[in-house]
Amino acid sequence: MIPADRLPEKTTSSLDLLDGIRVIDLTSSVAGPYAGQMLGDLGADVIKVETPGRGDDCRSWGPPFLDGESLWFLSVNRNKRSVAFDIASDEGHETLLGLVAGADVVLVNTTLRIQRKLRIDHATLSAVRPDLVHVSITGFGMSGARADMPCYDLIAEGISSVMDMTGELDGPPQKVGTPAADLLAGEDAALAAIAALFRRTRTGQGAAVDVSLVSSMTRFMAPRLMPHLGSGDAWTRSGGRDSVIAVYQAFDTADDPITLGLGNDAIWKRFWHALGDPETGSDPRFATNAMRREHRPEIVARIADILRTKPSAHWLALFAETRIPSGPINRLDQVGEDADLIEQGFLYSFDRDGTRFPQVGLGIAFDGHSEGATRPPPRLGEHTREVLGKP
Repeated sequence: MIPADRLPEKTTSSLDLLDGIRVIDLTSSVAGPYAGQMLGDLGADVIKVETPGRGDDCRSWGPPFLDGESLWFLSVNRNKRSVAFDIASDEGHETLLGLVAGADVVLVNTTLRIQRKLRIDHATLSAVRPDLVHVSITGFGMSGARADMPCYDLIAEGISSVMDMTGELDGPPQKVGTPAADLLAGEDAALAAIAALFRRTRTGQGAAVDVSLVSSMTRFMAPRLMPHLGSGDAWTRSGGRDSVIAVYQAFDTADDPITLGLGNDAIWKRFWHALGDPETGSDPRFATNAMRREHRPEIVARIADILRTKPSAHWLALFAETRIPSGPINRLDQVGEDADLIEQGFLYSFDRDGTRFPQVGLGIAFDGHSEGATRPPPRLGEHTREVLGKP
């Protein structure tokens, strides 16, 4: 049995926050499709336009596949309808313009040069829908010296410094373990589209939105980048053992490692009281975070020695009882079996023709409800006839 077969099937109705909004999703890979999925989760009618025979690049990203579908594709394409036609042909372009005329938002993820070549740029599409919200998701933005350069998540993570700041000091730079720049840019694109639609209700004005993977990922680094810009200090990666918070890292226990964050003076004192050593918690040498940072090596070594004496379950139970921020370092299989996430409906499955397709939810509730499970990720061109009304 694969893990998806153990997930509960979700059959709730759609959210209605974007009811009546139609989105034309011309994107491929991760960032753009993720933006479209978020808008679809919120209730928009999302029409995914794909190339016949090939479709979204992400459809081929595997293994693993499930019932012939890439699981990467399945992760960012629910609550959409797929139509397949060639937007580069004259006939396909006319078909696209017909869809755009009745749409509110168009998502694209090609550079401006390619947009103009394919006639999907803002100027061209807004000619048929003046109040259109046109959202471009590119690697480097729509202007500047790098605007025409190709880009993937990996490239943006490198440029933004997140790779340089991730990993051990004596090891190589590390990519984040998920396509972070793609997902952040996708969220930014969805947020920007909604903000532009909100303005349109007041002014009737459309928008040309410019989102880039590099900008989104670099903004993600602001809590690291701004201290450098304001002080001149240059930080380096340290394997998660360095922070503005004096004790904020992973520690080994007698079996599995755990995380521990002592983020303020009250938590610091509570932690040592829980360990039966309130004297350390009230030691004037450690009275403030700044003072604890001065003594960080001594403090960390002492905590490490204590935590190694008992298994993780002991410490996690104690810290939960005493409200000390801590947690396990889960593997993917442990996350997939997290009882709270399953009970909350965050991890669930679709049934499509007898196959259970796993889903990771939106994770945002409105009036107690999150996204509906009305449309599983579509097969290529599955809704062409339904959307275009053609035999």
